[in-house]
Amino acid sequence: MVIINSITTASGEKIIIRETQPADAGALLQFLEKVSAESDFLTFGAGEFEMTVAEEEKFLAGIAAQRNSLALIALSQAKVVGSLTFIGGKRKRVEHAGEFGLSVLKEYWQQGIGSALIQSLLVWCKQSGIRKVNLRVREDNLTAIKLYQKFGFREEGRISREFYLNGRFYDSYALGLIID
Repeated sequence: MVIINSITTASGEKIIIRETQPADAGALLQFLEKVSAESDFLTFGAGEFEMTVAEEEKFLAGIAAQRNSLALIALSQAKVVGSLTFIGGKRKRVEHAGEFGLSVLKEYWQQGIGSALIQSLLVWCKQSGIRKVNLRVREDNLTAIKLYQKFGFREEGRISREFYLNGRFYDSYALGLIID
């Protein structure tokens, strides 16, 4: 296990960040089920992340095999408390760019874990030849938007009615960061 980054939270808890391995699939799926029930800002809700452990293992192995994709987890001891997945473009013309998704357990919000995951991603991007990082964020997720702006992400567009929740549509922002 190679630790990519580590932080200590305000409460003194040590969090390590490392690349996700296929063996993490079960713990990661448990994390995703919990985090999806805690937040309406994700693209899936509780019970909607329908992957088996074997499917998740295969997905994580596929990411590890791609030179322009990355999966990270944040761990407090053996507990998954955060996750970031970056998927790079599959074709030559777009392989320099990709999009990431980020999630952190609610009890760990505002403790620097999201920042540490993004920082780890951006270091990896510079080492891996990634020149553009994209993401989408729901328009009312102001805390996340502020976090992304802290790293230099800029609004590049608005996607109307991308989310539908409790009888209401929400737009999302397309944010991007040019690496070079």
